[in-house]
Amino acid sequence: MHDTSVTKVSARFAPKGELGQKYLVAGISLSMRLWENEQPGPEKPATQRNYETAGYVIGGRAELHLEGQMVLLEPGDAWIVPKDALHSYRVIEPFTAVEATHPPAEVHGRDKG
Repeated sequence: MHDTSVTKVSARFAPKGELGQKYLVAGISLSMRLWENEQPGPEKPATQRNYETAGYVIGGRAELHLEGQMVLLEPGDAWIVPKDALHSYRVIEPFTAVEATHPPAEVHGRDKG
């Protein structure tokens, strides 16, 4: 038998992570989170995560630094950060984006600062 459940979460009530992200929904192999109105500032420290991230920019601008490359992200842009890729980012204008992670970033401490 397969899972037929549906989960609905309002972003207004979604739990927040220690980095400011809102955890929207999580399934067995995929989750979504929201970065809402992130403010401009210095480049975040480089990190590697043991999950893959796909994102979509809703508003604002940011630089994504990924394995020696720099990509400017603007509204309507999408990106991928491969699993274990060294990356960082810098918010240029108040930034809102949604990301999907595989496996779920918030499980087993994968998303710790």
